[in-house]
Amino acid sequence: MIECSHLSAGYDGRPVVEDVSLSFRPGEVTVLLGPNGCGKTTLLKTALGLLDPVAGQVLYDGTDLAAMTPTEAARKAAYMPQNRPAPRIDVRRMVLHGRFPYLSFPRQYRAADYVAADAALKAAGAADLAGRMMDTLSGGQRQKVYLAMALAQQAPTILMDEPTTWLDPKHQLEVMATARDLAAEGRAVGLVSHELSLALRTAHRVALLAGGRLMALGTPEEVWQSGALEEAFGVRIGRIQAENGWHYYYL
Repeated sequence: MIECSHLSAGYDGRPVVEDVSLSFRPGEVTVLLGPNGCGKTTLLKTALGLLDPVAGQVLYDGTDLAAMTPTEAARKAAYMPQNRPAPRIDVRRMVLHGRFPYLSFPRQYRAADYVAADAALKAAGAADLAGRMMDTLSGGQRQKVYLAMALAQQAPTILMDEPTTWLDPKHQLEVMATARDLAAEGRAVGLVSHELSLALRTAHRVALLAGGRLMALGTPEEVWQSGALEEAFGVRIGRIQAENGWHYYYL
């Protein structure tokens, strides 16, 4: 479990978001939701140790992240970033990069690493891309490969930054279903999104960010009932009941 305690995150000592306390808990999908520029990605990167906290603390299973080595942290949490380059490398080799935390020097892959990579490609819906080169893929295909790389890391926590970017509606639903499946397996899943309806239908818990602060934290229903969604996004929001749950829309 990752716990953020009174965490302020930003750049060059200047906070973008302040005094946030929340946790990414096993068996749950926690969605960081909010308008563009509210600090969702900055908070996620700080929780991963990619940025130093401006204030506060990040704990991995009770251990201060600042006291852990990068390898120790990588075995605890995997990261799927929002934007990544398309290097001249084949897809399977790219996914194998997720196994780096488990390799000793010199970095030589074992049979178990290839098994993990192939299983991750299948789970991400990208098995048919295994023999392709990364720089020949569409944006949506690359997203699926980077999801597979994060899954290959086999960490108990996986944090994803806008994982549905570049994906068509069908594949957006598949990625969100994968997030729920990972939580059902007992992993802690955190993801950044501004796709209101899809995020609220996927989340077990929602952390709503706006104006440099955590405005609401709770189940989707609790956050909806709080009225904070309309305040955060600056628009009126409605919802309609469907067979698969509530669907939210802007008025």
